Amino acid sequence: MKFGIFAPLINPFATPEYLQALGPAAEERGFDSIWVAEHVLLFDEYESKYPYASDGRIPVRAESGILDPFGALSYLAAVTKTIRLGTGICLVPQRNPVYTAKEVATLDWLSGGRFDLGIGVGWLAEEFEALEVPFEDRGSRCRAYIDVMKTLWTDPISEYSGEFYELAPTRQFPKPIQQPYPPIHFGGESNAALRRVADVGQGWYGFGLDADQLNERIGKLETLLGERGRKRADVEVSVCPYLLTASPELIRRYQDTGVDRVILVASATKPESLVEALDEMASAFGVG
Repeated sequence: MKFGIFAPLINPFATPEYLQALGPAAEERGFDSIWVAEHVLLFDEYESKYPYASDGRIPVRAESGILDPFGALSYLAAVTKTIRLGTGICLVPQRNPVYTAKEVATLDWLSGGRFDLGIGVGWLAEEFEALEVPFEDRGSRCRAYIDVMKTLWTDPISEYSGEFYELAPTRQFPKPIQQPYPPIHFGGESNAALRRVADVGQGWYGFGLDADQLNERIGKLETLLGERGRKRADVEVSVCPYLLTASPELIRRYQDTGVDRVILVASATKPESLVEALDEMASAFGVG
């Protein structure tokens, strides 16, 4: 079982010095990956319910902000050599797919093929509204945008025509180093999210699940994969405890479910305390 890091890169703590410490320290201690989140906007007041907290509120103040994931991961790519770099997750349906495809290919190119594209459909309706993107059809829009990106990643001349996007014949280079494109991991715990994994995903990223919930969701995923002629081995399963306490007992129970990767939260206010936290986690869970 592999161990990754989920790094909440929030203001004012996520400085260049913080990222310069995070990347090499995680790599040196044997963590296999670093995953970062995305929200281009946060709000003081919102009616949407955050799915991972009992009070429905995201545990980040609106003025904190979150670094852009592609800029942050490109920075991390420049200070590391082997660790994989992932979005956990990228809000694909609220973005322009041509620009997203370009950012993915650029990051994969500059990192030497170390990028994992974690995708989610989002929960914050107010963010979609501010970006002038309909919230209600985000699942279908996400699938369409993935198809747009695939043609840009794989075809010498790319084109697409559908309900949500029109792309006239065009060229986009460079292509990603990973062929046919970087692995796509879908975040989300709903049946709809698992169907997206079973249909087109190479990975699933579960968030905030206890071991029993994880085991049930993996069982559901296996059923969906089987209905599509795929196997459990076709999909890399990752889980992040997130707001749950990442105790050795929880990690052991995760391992018993057959999960491929546990993604631990690494959060600190200073580079030195971040390195200490990585040391403690590596020691506690036998990383490396």
